[in-house]
Amino acid sequence: MLFGFFSKRILSGLIAGVFGLIVVFRGGWWLTFAIGAIVHLALLEFFRMAEFKGIRPATKTTLVACQLLLITTQLESSGGLSGDISAAVLPVSGAAICCWLLLQPVTGSIADIAASIFGLFYLGYLPSHWIKLRNFSDLNLSVNLQSIAEDPSGMINFGFKITLATCLMIVASDIGAYFFGKILGKHPLSPISPSKTIEGAIGGFLSAIAIGMISGVLFQWKTGLLIGGILGVLISLFALVGDLTESMMKRDAGLKDSGNVLPGHGGILDRIDSFLFAPAIVYYSVLLLMPLISN
Repeated sequence: MLFGFFSKRILSGLIAGVFGLIVVFRGGWWLTFAIGAIVHLALLEFFRMAEFKGIRPATKTTLVACQLLLITTQLESSGGLSGDISAAVLPVSGAAICCWLLLQPVTGSIADIAASIFGLFYLGYLPSHWIKLRNFSDLNLSVNLQSIAEDPSGMINFGFKITLATCLMIVASDIGAYFFGKILGKHPLSPISPSKTIEGAIGGFLSAIAIGMISGVLFQWKTGLLIGGILGVLISLFALVGDLTESMMKRDAGLKDSGNVLPGHGGILDRIDSFLFAPAIVYYSVLLLMPLISN
């Protein structure tokens, strides 16, 4: 039974990893539609958790708003839409959610508004930064790396490299935390997630830092080891924050998993919680640090 559980977990994890690599490589609308599908399923799981607490969120309105947010982000990133119009989607969507709740037979509560707006931010605005990150096109931020990969299609640009590096740091953080926690874990990290340990968290940080430093060297950034290490720390920290945030919501709702879509992994939200905060952190960190890392 235990072997079968881990076999399903490994198989579904590999399938998800291969799928993720393909859509990140393709970028553009491939990535946007893939994120859109994942966001839709994750939002349904999030609202299900909210409903367990007696909350009545504006489910349909928020689902549509999140898809519009992702689509306009891709249009803006590809030059097909003004950035001002794209930026307007978030506040206008928030207003639309409040209007929807006002029009219900039973007027919405503070909790209904909060859950809906948080859903828009948590599973709309934050994931939209994967699209921004993939479309990062500053040519001064990385060398050609022709010795590593020839790419006549031009798809292996800086946007692809930094997105892939971010994903690898998140995965390294998760794997490092798991194995360090299993081998050395003695001190609980938080009552929110009793299985997590301080030793595991340190292992996750060290693993992400290692991948970050390697990435900084491969990109040939100025002070690449330092900047890559800083990104590793930030990504590991906010991957952990994402994980604990979802655990806190599940604990409050009295659920073990957010769903059962992925065999051995639980729901979609269980699988992507570490990936939600990281892209925004990396995107804005790179923008702020650009003078220090540009070639």
